Amino acid sequence: MSIFDIFAKLEKEKAERESAAGPVEWLVVGLGNPGSKYNGTRHNAGFRALEHYCAKTGQRIDKMKFKALVGEGSLGGARVLFIKPQTFMNLSGEAVRDAASFYKIAPDHIIVLSDDISLDVGRIRVRAKGSAGGQNGLKNIIYHLSSDQFPRVKIGVGAKPHPDYDLADWVLSRFTADEQEGIDHAVDRAMQAVEEIIRNGPASAAQLYNGKG
Repeated sequence: MSIFDIFAKLEKEKAERESAAGPVEWLVVGLGNPGSKYNGTRHNAGFRALEHYCAKTGQRIDKMKFKALVGEGSLGGARVLFIKPQTFMNLSGEAVRDAASFYKIAPDHIIVLSDDISLDVGRIRVRAKGSAGGQNGLKNIIYHLSSDQFPRVKIGVGAKPHPDYDLADWVLSRFTADEQEGIDHAVDRAMQAVEEIIRNGPASAAQLYNGKG
């Protein structure tokens, strides 16, 4: 990238920040469990995506509100509230409901990042709506919003190593050293997919990111 490309990129980002200085239009929710004992676990893939994004961009998600850590920022030319619910996975919907009610955000402007055991590590999948697919955080969000009409970006964490392996133990296990590069790649692409959803909708994001490594 030349110096001219860098300046053009900075000018574009500045213009987007200025255009997105109004009220919150979107919620971007990363799912996980709070506390250091859960850091790096498969179930915390949603948290990891937001943390990875913060490390790259300087975005801060550090204010306590709506039973969650939150931070306002801009993404895809829109004003966004980033949310990390602190209620533990099974009650994630409480934070999402409270934030959506406060900012008057419709379900189709709530994007949820979650782990998915049906996808290999390194893969992501965009869905415009649908059932929870057994993911308890999504299930609770659907319950509290009384709607499943919200887009979600599913981050692959790999299937159980064998059928008898306890599911809870699996999703609360940590990624192996060999999987670290794959999950970092996936969470980076997950946030790119979030941006594409905001800019051009879930269908465009699905076309760009589903089924591709």
